[in-house]
Amino acid sequence: MGSDLISMDSDQPKILVVDDHPSSRMTAVALLSVEGYEVLEAESGPIALKRVVECSPDLILLDVMMPGMDGYEVCRRLKEDEQTRLIPVVFITALNDKRSRIMGIEAGGDDFLSKPFDRLELAARVKSLVRQKRLNEDLDHAEQVLFSMARAVESRDPNTGDHCERLVAMGKAFGEYIQLPRTDIRNLMWGGYLHDIGKVGIPDAVLLKKGSFTPEEREIMNNHVLIGEKICKPLRSMRGVLPIIRYHHERWDGTGYPDGLAEEEIPYLAQVFQVIDIYDALTSERPYKRAFTVAEALDIMVQETQRGWRNPELSQQFTEFIKTVYLAHSA
Repeated sequence: MGSDLISMDSDQPKILVVDDHPSSRMTAVALLSVEGYEVLEAESGPIALKRVVECSPDLILLDVMMPGMDGYEVCRRLKEDEQTRLIPVVFITALNDKRSRIMGIEAGGDDFLSKPFDRLELAARVKSLVRQKRLNEDLDHAEQVLFSMARAVESRDPNTGDHCERLVAMGKAFGEYIQLPRTDIRNLMWGGYLHDIGKVGIPDAVLLKKGSFTPEEREIMNNHVLIGEKICKPLRSMRGVLPIIRYHHERWDGTGYPDGLAEEEIPYLAQVFQVIDIYDALTSERPYKRAFTVAEALDIMVQETQRGWRNPELSQQFTEFIKTVYLAHSA
């Protein structure tokens, strides 16, 4: 069985066993070594955190009760760190210790095993979690490629400055203000980076043109939302961001693009993102315009809402957010 495990990937999976009892570590090391894993050991929480940084294990078997820093604290620190959050943590608990398992879930643990170890259960759970971890890493790398592409697109136009970073920050703040669910806030923030990723497919002659677009050039430029959706669609993790990418240029009265959606036909997150995007564009300097003041920008947005372009209720919420929260926080 060990040789089958090793052949599933060219890199021999590494397992870190964290336990202050040498006998328990020795048992786990013996069982996992037979299965073909490279097994590392740590006898305390601080040493475990150091080993994780040094060796990048594929999975951690973590004892709950240890002197000094217990297993829950070790797990919390690992899950809060962007570099280690994807490493599965399996808590080692006493049989039927319900309270320990609840605390382990709250700390971010991925699974539980009871002492004494059952060899078949240990092998099955570890193999499954290692495979899942590597799949998650592949997905994480794909997401990073998309974000890198988005930054490359932004760098093609030196006039936008830190537009995306500002959208991410404001998306988080406004999303919390209107009490969006955590997942929606994350999608709003990712939309800040990815909303214009489709501009990678727009020629410089159109993207960087300083004058007005011809009808043909406008059609080419408008296609960036469809190109962006196509780029991000293969990743399931981007499912909640796709409506922002495709629909953030729709208008409340149905005169926007690409589909001419009206009112509540427009996905709500796309509506939320749109007001943030427009505000940032108005308050930023561009080759064709000066940066408007906050008051001027909000006045323009009110006029556009009265013209029928924006959701009136959402526009009112955004105006209140800028006046009562965002400006006070930025001061």
